[in-house]
Amino acid sequence: MQQGTLMRKVKSKSWKKQRYFKLQEDCMTIWYQSKRTGKTESAFSISDVETVREGHQSEVLQSVAEEFPPERCFTIVFYGRRGNLDLVAGSAEEAQCWVQGLRQLIEPRSFPLTFALVSRTWIRDWFQKADKNKDGRMNFKEVQRLLKMMNVDMNEDHALRLFQDADKSESGTLEGDEFVLFYKALTQREEVLSLFREYSEDGKKLTLLELADFLREEQLEDEGTEELAMELIDKYEPSETARARHVLSADGFLMYLCSLEGSIFNPQHRGLWQDMSQPLCHYFISSSHNTYLIEDQLRGHSSIEGYIRALKRGCRCLEVDCWDGPNGEPMVYHGHTFTSKIPFREVVSTLGKTSWGNSSSPLPSMGMSPPSSHPQRYGQSTAVQGFSVLLETMQDPRAQGPWRHWVAQGASLSPTPQELKHKILLKGKKIGRLEDTLDGPGDEAPDVSDDDNGAEAEEERRRAKVRGTQHSPALQKDKETLAQALSDCVIYCKNVPFRGFQEARSHSRPSEISSLSEAKARKLIRDEGNEFVRHNAWQLTRIYPSGMRTDSSNYSPQEMWNVGCQIVALNFQTAGMEMDLCDGLFSQNGCCGYVLKPPFMRDKETLFNPSDPSSREGPGPITLTIQVISGQQLPKVANSKEGAIIDPLVRVEIYGVPADQAHQETKYIENNGFNPRWDETLQFQLHVPELALIRFVVEDYDKTSRNDFVGQFTLAFANIKPGYRHIHLLSKDGTSIPPSSLFVHIRITE
Repeated sequence: MQQGTLMRKVKSKSWKKQRYFKLQEDCMTIWYQSKRTGKTESAFSISDVETVREGHQSEVLQSVAEEFPPERCFTIVFYGRRGNLDLVAGSAEEAQCWVQGLRQLIEPRSFPLTFALVSRTWIRDWFQKADKNKDGRMNFKEVQRLLKMMNVDMNEDHALRLFQDADKSESGTLEGDEFVLFYKALTQREEVLSLFREYSEDGKKLTLLELADFLREEQLEDEGTEELAMELIDKYEPSETARARHVLSADGFLMYLCSLEGSIFNPQHRGLWQDMSQPLCHYFISSSHNTYLIEDQLRGHSSIEGYIRALKRGCRCLEVDCWDGPNGEPMVYHGHTFTSKIPFREVVSTLGKTSWGNSSSPLPSMGMSPPSSHPQRYGQSTAVQGFSVLLETMQDPRAQGPWRHWVAQGASLSPTPQELKHKILLKGKKIGRLEDTLDGPGDEAPDVSDDDNGAEAEEERRRAKVRGTQHSPALQKDKETLAQALSDCVIYCKNVPFRGFQEARSHSRPSEISSLSEAKARKLIRDEGNEFVRHNAWQLTRIYPSGMRTDSSNYSPQEMWNVGCQIVALNFQTAGMEMDLCDGLFSQNGCCGYVLKPPFMRDKETLFNPSDPSSREGPGPITLTIQVISGQQLPKVANSKEGAIIDPLVRVEIYGVPADQAHQETKYIENNGFNPRWDETLQFQLHVPELALIRFVVEDYDKTSRNDFVGQFTLAFANIKPGYRHIHLLSKDGTSIPPSSLFVHIRITE
């Protein structure tokens, strides 16, 4: 990578230009230049890179798949809305060199390295921005300009004093290590030093026992505190001498507090920590609506990038709308609108390549693809072929023992995520029952071609009788419009209309699923909350956005989760509070897309109703106390005026059952986005903490108009780690914005 590599930059099937790419000596910046002109076209920082994908894992690279083999292709994905960089190396070896090298730089082995890397990058970036004449030095006027850029409104005398203290050469300028000294003085954390001195006898170091006391008394670590203290010293103390003496310096203490272990998010919950052997209906499942769209619902662009982004985000329920295309090939798009179209085969190919290939932990994965019956029968055969290849690749569950065992047991419960690892399920219409599909040679399967015979026809008559009618045309209509082979692809999630909880309890099966609009779901929540919770304890329910949301806006998923709805489909392309809640809930459990529901929501006879918190079995309400202490290096508001400095405030929002919905906020700090201090305490009472999500929002106060968004972080209450904790903020798109953070103190009492 150090020598500069000639690669093709690909923008489309017809636009493929050769460029030289080189990693600069700082190991943090990559530039590329034209082969023809030799001029540098662009550069980007390693800190801007979210991930690296190998092979044809982008729409652009898939379009040139026949020209370039996958082992030579890779995609650099950036944070936020910046477009991907699709590249083709000269050889597979060169591609691997770049892929592995980039991954090592963006995914260091330990968080301290990340912290140090971010700090170094942050210092270098600010120096380069403020050094207007590019002479490698910074005079006091440039330093004053820098402070404005960094969101700091500092007294001129104080700024001059810091400048002179750092100017060891007395040259009137800062360069190299002098600027680092100035930066360290600027970023000194008095609130952290005060906490450090509280537990340090000499104010210079924490001994092993002093650190253990801090971990036990403040961080509420109740087991093995001395062993944990030793681990933290070995991991975060920068001085070899101090590590050898088993002590932690103030720098090491700060590095610990800024690390994953010092985060508000319980590190033990980042991995797969929940029981994955429960029935599917006992989990909340990360789900997307019209996954192929990356813009609005009427004229938006359809792209396989929508599937790739959703899967990377932990989504496990995808939507594929198939419609007739040219030459009998199904196309995927939003029917009866002006959205663009993508071939169905490209979607299937993408799902086959990306469903699990980039996962770092075992995923009990389930991809659902509703609906699949829009094409005419000749187009359905093509869809069947695509699904068949995909299902064979992903171990079609029809051939697996657990499914036959499950049916043999009477299908009283659904299969589990553990049994479904690396399998794909299709949700859609189905002719007949699951048992019919699994009946082998010699079995007497019902004849679904005759409405007067078979169990399905009898079931339809029973349902019609409940509805007060003489017969139902639903089965006959399905047989007329749905190809049998496509029906056979639907194994577990047979789509059925919802006609009330009583009928569902009497006649439905766990192998069936109903889809409800957000408006219908709200009415059921309001009128039959407890029945809704009971229904979702044994059968899957999917909720989808209103058709009026043509701008791809989202509804709040929380009210649907409050009654146990498993598949709450959201428009993943639209940033906002709703997607923050989704990301916050599913950021736990290895980001596998499944979160186990609380015990009182898994009982078919539960008395729980979200409108009545007292109906929840278990301990009484708990009190959540949050002391918002300080903020660090908060970003400027997008498109703000040059020299503008934010007036930050912190709002804490609680989402859960209606009785727990609340928000409180701090006062705003005028003209300081660099190191604001609030030292304010907020307190909340939670009646059903198992369903609560906590959202921390930083805004730029504006007395004449709506406050501007600065950053946020959302997590489930169950994942909160009490004590002194840092909250690492995310952007509106849900991406990291290092090194911006909040410093808080959390207490939970009954």
